[in-house]
Amino acid sequence: MAEFKTVSLADQVFEKLENDIIFGVYPQGEVLTELKLAEQLGVSRTPIREALRRLEEERLIADSGKGSVVLGITVEDLMDIMGIRQHVEGLASAYAAKNITQEGIRALEHIIQLQDFYYQQRDLDHLRQQDDCFHDTLCDLSKRVVLRDTLRPLHRKTRRYRKISLTDESRMRQSIAEHRDIADAVSKGDAERAYSLTWEHIANAKNHMIERLDYHG
Repeated sequence: MAEFKTVSLADQVFEKLENDIIFGVYPQGEVLTELKLAEQLGVSRTPIREALRRLEEERLIADSGKGSVVLGITVEDLMDIMGIRQHVEGLASAYAAKNITQEGIRALEHIIQLQDFYYQQRDLDHLRQQDDCFHDTLCDLSKRVVLRDTLRPLHRKTRRYRKISLTDESRMRQSIAEHRDIADAVSKGDAERAYSLTWEHIANAKNHMIERLDYHG
């Protein structure tokens, strides 16, 4: 398995399986076994076993007695995740505003500039990367480890739905504008406005994800 070259093979196996479950490579109801996955990924069963344990802790799979059945992310899960993000990410933005530095301001400005550039190019892959980068940067700028560690797994679990959402050009354009407003509030140290704008941004994203999910079936 050529791409797995870092120290922790189990971490990389976990990330691949998590990503494949979230994006539907392994659909809900499919049963995964250590032997099957070891053959598919070309690794031993030890890192597979560790990855499956972590996936079960994340409630992406459950033990069926004959293997691990894929649970995936349901619509109800998505609504709960986005509801949590509204509050926790709002707090992260507020703390980011309180702790903002010139370096942090430059980092946010750079992301917004890249988003504008990739939007003009209609480069969806890089736009999604910068969307991730924007939210991760807010977490880092908050300087609150608990908030960051709470949000990062939730960001990963909604990647599939964010990908669907950002294929809608009007939502993409709106999302970039909302990012710009949040960055402005954070850069000006306006914690209350940063919280409010972030809460609204996540609410808009949630509503649009649900709409697109219904549309795509």
